[in-house]
Amino acid sequence: MKKSQHFYIAVILLVTALVLAACGGSDSEGSSGGSGSTDSSDKQVFNMIETAEIPTGDPALATDAASFIVFGQTMEGLYVLDENDTPIPAIADGEPEISEDGKVYTFKLREDAKWSNGDPVTAHDFVYAWRRAIDPDTGSEYAYMFSGIIENATEVMNGEKDPEELSVEAKEDYTLEVTLEQPVEYLNSLLAFGTYLPLNEEFVEEKGSDFGTNSENMLANGPFELTEWNGSGLTWKYVKNDQYWDNENVSLDEVNVQVSKEPSTAVNLFNTDEADRTAALSSEYARQYKDDENASTFKEGSSWYLKFNQERGGEETPLANENIRKALAMAFDKESFTETVLANGSVPSDGYVPEGLAKNPETEQDFREESGDLISYDPEQAKEYWEKGLEELGVEELQLDFLSDDTENAKTTSEYFQNQLETNLEGLSIKLTNVPFKVRLQTTTDQDYDIVMHGWGPDYLDPMTFLDLYVTDGTNNNTGYSSEEYDQLIDDAKVKYANDPEKRWEAMLEAEKLLVQEDTVIAPVYQRGRVVLIKPYVKGLEEHLFGPDYTLKNVTIEK
Repeated sequence: MKKSQHFYIAVILLVTALVLAACGGSDSEGSSGGSGSTDSSDKQVFNMIETAEIPTGDPALATDAASFIVFGQTMEGLYVLDENDTPIPAIADGEPEISEDGKVYTFKLREDAKWSNGDPVTAHDFVYAWRRAIDPDTGSEYAYMFSGIIENATEVMNGEKDPEELSVEAKEDYTLEVTLEQPVEYLNSLLAFGTYLPLNEEFVEEKGSDFGTNSENMLANGPFELTEWNGSGLTWKYVKNDQYWDNENVSLDEVNVQVSKEPSTAVNLFNTDEADRTAALSSEYARQYKDDENASTFKEGSSWYLKFNQERGGEETPLANENIRKALAMAFDKESFTETVLANGSVPSDGYVPEGLAKNPETEQDFREESGDLISYDPEQAKEYWEKGLEELGVEELQLDFLSDDTENAKTTSEYFQNQLETNLEGLSIKLTNVPFKVRLQTTTDQDYDIVMHGWGPDYLDPMTFLDLYVTDGTNNNTGYSSEEYDQLIDDAKVKYANDPEKRWEAMLEAEKLLVQEDTVIAPVYQRGRVVLIKPYVKGLEEHLFGPDYTLKNVTIEK
């Protein structure tokens, strides 16, 4: 997600549509003669709304749902997701040959795959992209997704080995050999994720620091090319990629996207046939349209929570106090929030890993169900923790800032938490900071915040896609949290118990409990759902539990 999100999703991210990210422009841009319009050439045109800008077009630098949505339409890796979220071969020509010890994978690549400039997609493109992603000089926050997976990745990331020593090799132009640290049961879904996408080395090196900064500096190997994105604007297009290997099965000729941060504008565009699909509706419109024939509800795999910064500017903050964090985590009514503020199918959550992501390999019990409720709304208990924390800090009151996006949904969310926290915790003052999506991401990365509404969507189908974010100095940690015990549990689940599914599962359950219930690094709020409006003549849009929120390859306009 992002997606960032992880969305995005991204991996706050805004509250109902927050982690959904995409760019758009003025109301007059991005439309092509009305909804589902066809011109004299009977072109298939799809017009849609997004809620946030595209932060980057570089797969190595992306951490948000918005960027990964773009990659989901314009690029393909060894695998892609089908309509059931099952990874299926894409650039890989069938399933790989696997060594007896489960560590060496040999992929044959399809020889008809091309980049949008006509260059062939080869094994060298994967080798280059993966080495670039883990090179410390690249600064990829998602480099950790190779650590403990591909042999030598951790050493490269730590500067102990050169990127060329990553154990991925182009045996021939269309043969890719990948050596793992140990067997990885979720490898296929991992290889469908954006950070594992290939890159055309000649193109990337030619563009240099401009690569991924606008559509002119990007190259596609998927169903569509991104066009008319200037790097910061609020509109862009996807156009059919004539070089795509499966071009015959892509019906859409053009997709016009525009960002609308005001839900009323998005709904108006839909009702006046200027848009065929909205992004996630705000609570007001979700309630209004939930029974409408054009409404579609989807329960996502993204988890939303408050993230507490324990260290700011190199110094400890009041949130370094565990009792203060616990008080904040128990001082807001999640059920009321999801029912009155979101009203979009989202459900309150007392845990971090979302429902529906993974099941116990022995019992088939869902991770969320087995882990249970870890921290709940309890204003009386919150008050006790708060008073104890203030005493330990030697103060009678605190002012904390609450960081979120600048959309209408995000502002409403911020105001809800401001009211809840100030009402239930005497002496607390909350200062709201609402900024553009891209700014919020950077501010969180810089740890220049106290509390941020944050969302994370799964990057692959395993609880580890959530849990390993908070290891010491993790690139997506951004809280100052460091626990030897937590680090050891994550390492055990990745390495020691890699071949023992039951013990691996237990280690992950313990890790979530430590993160949320005992150390309260984050405060779970809800698992996101979304209600969108989509015209009945739009067929084949696939929504995903992880990876890109949706894919457009199989969409047709049937009027």
